[in-house]
Amino acid sequence: MSLTHFDAQGQAHMVDVSDKAVTDRVAVAAGHIMMAQETFDLISEGRAKKGDVLGVARLAGIMGAKKTPDLIPLCHPLPVTKVAVELTLDPDLPGVQIEATVKTSGQTGVEMEALTAASTAALTIYDMTKAVDKAMEIGGIKVLLKDGGKSGRYEAK
Repeated sequence: MSLTHFDAQGQAHMVDVSDKAVTDRVAVAAGHIMMAQETFDLISEGRAKKGDVLGVARLAGIMGAKKTPDLIPLCHPLPVTKVAVELTLDPDLPGVQIEATVKTSGQTGVEMEALTAASTAALTIYDMTKAVDKAMEIGGIKVLLKDGGKSGRYEAK
């Protein structure tokens, strides 16, 4: 198997997708951020000094998906048609479970946009509460689903 982001000389390049068909594509990515119980309580009770942590993180995730080609050097700018970021308080972590869904009709997939949305949401939660909990841990960021295009459907096990 060869990596598509390298040419015959081993140099990085943007993949030419001009011959690919325009198809409906979707990707879902997930992650989580674990925190101290006190931080979890602060977020769940709406007492964070910087404001609505989950509301701001949701918007940041949406913005992150839209800015992906500005952050990841070889990503194509895509006409993103939907970004949804779901943030679920999980007392068992304690922390927040993150799921980001991105859709487009285009010539390449939106996995990177979904991963960026999930990552950006987690980083925003960290940023908004780091004053009270610098030991928070971000993890589990992965693609759960990718569908559309020539390679078909992928679902994480």
